[in-house]
Amino acid sequence: MKLLSVSRRRCLLAGAAALALSACGETKVPFTGIDITGADYATGFSLTDHNGQPRTLADFKGKAVVIFFGFTQCPDVCPTSMTEMAQAKQLLGADGDRLQGLFISIDPERDTPEIMKAYMAAFDPSFLALYAKPEELPEVAKSFKIYYKKVVGSSPETYTMDHSAGSYVYDPQGRVRLYHRYGTGAQALADDLKKLLAGG
Repeated sequence: MKLLSVSRRRCLLAGAAALALSACGETKVPFTGIDITGADYATGFSLTDHNGQPRTLADFKGKAVVIFFGFTQCPDVCPTSMTEMAQAKQLLGADGDRLQGLFISIDPERDTPEIMKAYMAAFDPSFLALYAKPEELPEVAKSFKIYYKKVVGSSPETYTMDHSAGSYVYDPQGRVRLYHRYGTGAQALADDLKKLLAGG
């Protein structure tokens, strides 16, 4: 009888602990990216895509969205990040069509719609490049807490851009959920996207 009593007590304690965790909402899905669920920044945009079509975050409801800010003449960080985004889409398998990759240009002087369209095609033709007018870009960057700065080159045409190098990840309901630092890798991004697509 004593053994049965101890066993029963353990079961009751385990059940109570499970209920307490559930009630406190502590059964969070673990992500590799930084969880920024509920953030009051990076909540949306109103921009034009490389096809000349006005776009907002609401256009992609039902899909997970990954947004990266960069410029097409970037030598390393931008192509690496876009390649990882394309690889993550492949790693999603059948769910790859439920990912929308977005590239927001911080170089409106050189990133024409034609150049950005070709740039996206090099990674995945379903990805879209978005742009703001030069006078609107500072406000867009501020709303996403994105840093960017023009760095003078040897001639006026050969300048480069310093900029933030992470990606924002949104769930299918259009809510910002994660911030992925540069270099996290395609597999880590794909794993987090799978969880969001599954309702995590």
